[in-house]
Amino acid sequence: MSQSEFNQPLSGNAMPRSGGIASMMRLPIAETAKGLDACFLGIPMDIGTSNRPGTRFGPRQIRDESRMIRPYNMATGAAPFDHLQVADIGDVPINLYDLKKSVGIIAAHYREVLSHGVVPLTLGGDHTLTWPILRAVAEKHGPVALIHVDAHSDTNEEMFGESEAHGCPFRRAWEEGCLQNDKVFQIGLRGTGYSKADFEWGRDQGWTCIQAEECWHKSLTPLMAEIREKIGDAPVYLSYDIDSLDPAFAPGTGTVEVGGLTTMQGLEIIRGTAGLNLVGCDLVEVSPPYDPAGNTAVIAANFLFEMLCALPGVPQGR
Repeated sequence: MSQSEFNQPLSGNAMPRSGGIASMMRLPIAETAKGLDACFLGIPMDIGTSNRPGTRFGPRQIRDESRMIRPYNMATGAAPFDHLQVADIGDVPINLYDLKKSVGIIAAHYREVLSHGVVPLTLGGDHTLTWPILRAVAEKHGPVALIHVDAHSDTNEEMFGESEAHGCPFRRAWEEGCLQNDKVFQIGLRGTGYSKADFEWGRDQGWTCIQAEECWHKSLTPLMAEIREKIGDAPVYLSYDIDSLDPAFAPGTGTVEVGGLTTMQGLEIIRGTAGLNLVGCDLVEVSPPYDPAGNTAVIAANFLFEMLCALPGVPQGR
């Protein structure tokens, strides 16, 4: 496919940023992932949340706030739309009245998406969604390496007696054999807990759990170099919870914790995945009702673009 045949975001010079269809980056909308190299899709759910709701509106708000993103990455030199066929394929039709059914709906939807050889970039939605995505990804690629950026480990055995919740996805993915335990990295963990075991469970499985305090006042570029070396050429999934950021940057989320990462560190993490065999990414837990200025969704939209820029097949110009 020649460069001229690749989809391009609608330019602000062709249509004012306040106009056009509210797709991710104002890209063309496709009904399926057929013929695409990468796709954006949303999961508008908050029925797995335990505190402040609203993430069902996250995908829509992220799309709206993506309207200012231009196609060339001035920092990394990446020009993804010159090398990949990308489109927005809409949202997963979950069941807002049944979380258990929604888990099955998401897994089935991603099986179909992945059957086209595409890399999905997911707009969330609460973090429950990562578990069924990982189920489908592991069926396609085998157990994957994981880079999980979050204030919380999300490895609870259960919440309110339920095994499906946004605090449980990585325990469920581990139980289903979706992860390569020696290649799981959790970055930004912090806050209070019920016991030391809240963060130790992952370490007991062989995971590398990096608390936020270890990241304060430093660049995370060296950390990402170490992670790249340890992951090697294994297929890897990136799951980014927006509450990994300090609430000074991203207040629009359901479970804020003080002392978080900066937006610059978030960029270092995502840009540091370039060169890895990324097979999927998500950005979750944006809650627009708690984001009155839209800044949280702006950050989320830009982080998703950075994920696109880091995918295999996108040269890093610098």
